[in-house]
Amino acid sequence: MAVCDTCGNDYPFAFTVITSDSGTHTFDSFECAIERVAPRCGHCNCRIVGHGIQAGGAIFCCAHCARESGVVGVSDNAEASMA
Repeated sequence: MAVCDTCGNDYPFAFTVITSDSGTHTFDSFECAIERVAPRCGHCNCRIVGHGIQAGGAIFCCAHCARESGVVGVSDNAEASMA
C-alpha cells in the first residue's frame, strides 16, 4: 500500500501525481491532492481547482477576486465584459 503525503493514510488505492516542477506526490483522495498541490487565490486564499485567472504575477480563483486586487479588463461572463 502507499501512504498519502497529505494525511498519512496508508491506502491500497492511492495514486501518484507528478507536478510541473517534477515533484512526485502520493495521495489517497482528490481532496488531499488539492490541499497539497492546488494554488491559492491571491485575494481570498481559497484553493484554485479550475483554470483561475493569472495577472500581474498572481493567480486568482475568479475575475471578481482579480478585480478586487486591482486587475482590470477581466470578467467571468463574456457578455458582462462587452458592456
